Amino acid sequence: MLTLHIAEADDGPIDAVLVDGERVAALGPAGELEAAHPQARVRRWRGTLGPGRLHDGPLPDAPSARERVHAVLRLGATAVRPEQLTDPALRTAASRVGLAVGDREPALTVGGRADLAVFGADGECLATVLAGRLVHRRA
Repeated sequence: MLTLHIAEADDGPIDAVLVDGERVAALGPAGELEAAHPQARVRRWRGTLGPGRLHDGPLPDAPSARERVHAVLRLGATAVRPEQLTDPALRTAASRVGLAVGDREPALTVGGRADLAVFGADGECLATVLAGRLVHRRA
């Protein structure tokens, strides 16, 4: 299923990301992508759209490994460093949700994994998408 994520803020470098399954199918102007793919489900975000972040530093404290991983997602992170997952329970929780593990900042490229985040004007994360799946949305 195609999903078109559109940023409604004018200050971001990316207007829209077309996602097909877990991959980025296209990047470009929202109007062009919407016209070219009328069958796509459209998600409009009032913020700046871009690649997710690489979480730096310790994982946020929370009562369980799953909640610690979700706290990272709420920050707009789509990747963590390997040394942050030394606890087997954290590795399992990160793997289940599809959190990337590595040392490089995530990037949005056509054909690449659809890991993206939307940030509001206040800097807060509005939404996090991992491999094309919406895994966090601020209420």
